[in-house]
Formats: sequence, structure tokens, C-alpha cells
Amino acid sequence: MSVYEDRKDALEEFEFRMGLERGRLAVTLDLLTDALVLVGQHGVYCQSARQPGKPVMDIQMISQCLTGAKELVASVMTELRAKKSKAL
Repeated sequence: MSVYEDRKDALEEFEFRMGLERGRLAVTLDLLTDALVLVGQHGVYCQSARQPGKPVMDIQMISQCLTGAKELVASVMTELRAKKSKAL
């Protein structure tokens, strides 16, 4: 199933409230957040032997990449908002 079908309601709501680009980026942030939650849950069960109390290295790396992606998407949303404010 396409993300456009799977997240149809969220896309419509955010696109209406924030505009097409920022709305889609907002849904992207939600998807990244969902992925981070799932990775975090998996990390609870896959503990590192080298670093007790921490998830295995691949889980740490996935979490770091997803967090970085969220930061980048959020910065693009901020830039779009700033450009829109300047245009008005």
C-alpha cells in the first residue's frame, strides 16, 4: 500500500493546515517518529554484550540516522515557514 493511501487522512489534515509541502513533511516526521519508537522497543530486547544497558550497535546506528533525518526535515519545515513569512 502506498504511503498516500496508508496515511491519507493525516496527509489531508496536515496539507490543509500547513500547505502541501509542510504538510507532507509533517507526516514524514510522524513516520520517522513511529520508526524511532519501533527501533527503541526493539532495542530493549537486543542489548549489547559490550555495553550493558545499551542496545546493540546496529540499533544505535539506526536510531541515530532516524533522529538525524527528523532534524533535517524539521529544519526544512522551519525554512519553508520563514520564506512564507517573508513573502507576506
